[in-house]
Amino acid sequence: MKTTDRIKQLASVDTLKQGKQPELFVGHPFSLDYNKANILVCDDDKERVKGIAQGTFLLAFYDNEETVEEAILLRALAPARLPTDSAMISSMIEYYKDNLPTSGKSSKLDDFTRYEFSFSGLECRVLGTFYRNGKNVEFGADLENFYSAHHYSVYKVNKDVLGYIVNQRDSPDIIPGNDNEFSIGHVRYSSSLRFQSKNEEDKAEVYIHPTDLLGKRTALFGMTRTGKSNTVKKVIEATTEISSKATFTLLSKSTDTIEENLKSFDNNGAPKHPVGQLIFDVNGEYANANMQDEGTAIFEMYKDKVTRYSVLEKEGFEVMKVNFYKQVIAGFELIKSYLSDDSTDFVKSFLAISLEKPQDISDKSAMTRWERKIAGYLCCLKAANFTLPTDMKTIKFSGNAELNKIVKEDGSLDPSKGISFDQATNWFLKIWEEYSTNPFFDNYRSKNDKEWADEDLKAILVFLSRKRKSGGSIDCNGYLRLRGIVDQHTPTGNEAFTTDIIKLLRKGEIIIVDISQGNPHIQGMYSEMLCRSIFNDSMNRFIKNETNNFIQFYFEEAHNLFPKKDDKDLSQVYNRIAKEGAKLNLGMIYATQEVSSISSNILKNTQNWFIAHLNNEDEIKELRKYYDFDDFADALIRFSAKNDKGFVRMKTYSNPFIVPVQIDKFSVQTSSK
Repeated sequence: MKTTDRIKQLASVDTLKQGKQPELFVGHPFSLDYNKANILVCDDDKERVKGIAQGTFLLAFYDNEETVEEAILLRALAPARLPTDSAMISSMIEYYKDNLPTSGKSSKLDDFTRYEFSFSGLECRVLGTFYRNGKNVEFGADLENFYSAHHYSVYKVNKDVLGYIVNQRDSPDIIPGNDNEFSIGHVRYSSSLRFQSKNEEDKAEVYIHPTDLLGKRTALFGMTRTGKSNTVKKVIEATTEISSKATFTLLSKSTDTIEENLKSFDNNGAPKHPVGQLIFDVNGEYANANMQDEGTAIFEMYKDKVTRYSVLEKEGFEVMKVNFYKQVIAGFELIKSYLSDDSTDFVKSFLAISLEKPQDISDKSAMTRWERKIAGYLCCLKAANFTLPTDMKTIKFSGNAELNKIVKEDGSLDPSKGISFDQATNWFLKIWEEYSTNPFFDNYRSKNDKEWADEDLKAILVFLSRKRKSGGSIDCNGYLRLRGIVDQHTPTGNEAFTTDIIKLLRKGEIIIVDISQGNPHIQGMYSEMLCRSIFNDSMNRFIKNETNNFIQFYFEEAHNLFPKKDDKDLSQVYNRIAKEGAKLNLGMIYATQEVSSISSNILKNTQNWFIAHLNNEDEIKELRKYYDFDDFADALIRFSAKNDKGFVRMKTYSNPFIVPVQIDKFSVQTSSK
């Protein structure tokens, strides 16, 4: 069906008129309250409406008054106990004891008894109410009122009404299935498909709205081979399609007013600016050609929009390494990530230093101290065998005549004129050796009421000398701790790869970071560094009242990267993206098998949920805390991961309830539509 026809069809659906089809009658409620309804149903009606699977959407209409234009939306949960069940069970047992057939043509039951045995109870969740408001039908996610249960009739819905129901939005201005929405799949109630149509034309499509994805947190939970990666690729596809409808480039001042530029979406729900996407490819399936998805990968689908990065040098990839000497801040960020788990006191002091250049460069004292810190830090790199760039033979920083004489009696070794790295290292080592005994430093302290070497420089000198105390003996491994990260250094290049990536993301490009060949520590290190750089850039733009386009982060195997459930450090970048990312237009899509391993701070801020098969109660127990996933808990453990690939329970930001969805397969054909 064409998009325009599809939109017209969904927009024209009147739930209150079309939802009450006699041939889809299910039964009558015998109890009803604000949360649940129990319905009396007959086997014949179940067969006629092609089954009532767990999770089926039903509509309950009030029959007693024509002026009551409303329908209660129900979800089938489980069998409900009838008052007559005990008597019927006793009768059945008696018949079974007599070995008499009780059903079908061979049944020896009388008609009345067989009729009595055909009834059962159905427990349903109350999801809300469709009601007439003027000419429009609106939805409320609760009951404002309910009448006596026996005055209601309950119906299963046809494809058109079902499509309208599952694409409900919390804003009446959004038309389900409009041009800015993306079809993610179709409604699927159960693993068994005896009744459910296999004809594509008879399936109710499920759509995602741009405002649900962009700048939001999206979780995909499920066991291996349940279709998580396929769902991620469908989300990437949807985001790319949505991004192509952006009306302005970032900060296009010639066409935009500042007020217009700061808006995230236009009046039709499309993003104002192109959407950047950053994919952390832990398994290499997005960045490299593979046998999945008809031999395509994301980079092949969107060649003109994708730039690939790798921790190794490979053809077609940008190398993700840092010149630690030229890109000091970026290199130090990697070091901080690399040593983040080291709790040794001298390492913690080293990681706490600030290498940022003073904002007031006219402050001579601050600039002098900063130059010494940078020089001492670079000497640590040289000592740890980081290869020097070919154009960096000497280093300059401020000393003074008295200090130079401490290092060399004739004072000829003057760092302010430029000295070699070996000479600079020797200069700092000699200063630290004399620091606690030479009267110069005592006099400096008395005269200036502060240390010649601040805490940052002391931490660097400890690292360089491997001596925790001035004049002491070697008692720590200092700069040797850095040798494990030497492979991430390149002596070429003047600009950090993080800067290039941010520029591309601001243009709306797709960046795939292939970390499949790095060890878990390296994976976490680069992921954290990139996330922090983008977060800081977005925060700086926010503070300056500059536009932030949407940037979406994708994390596979998120349990290897994210803080653990009991981790209370809210300053970690993933927690900050989860809690503060919305105002910065930063979105997060993460996939994992382990709901229980993810930090509760991230889970609590997640708006979109795609839940596939989970195989144990620990994960389900965690899931029960959110929305009404408790309704699906048993089914999520029970159904087959092999046969139900892509079958998820989906809750999106703007949809007021969970929808069971079969996610479409990512393929060349669907992506090119």
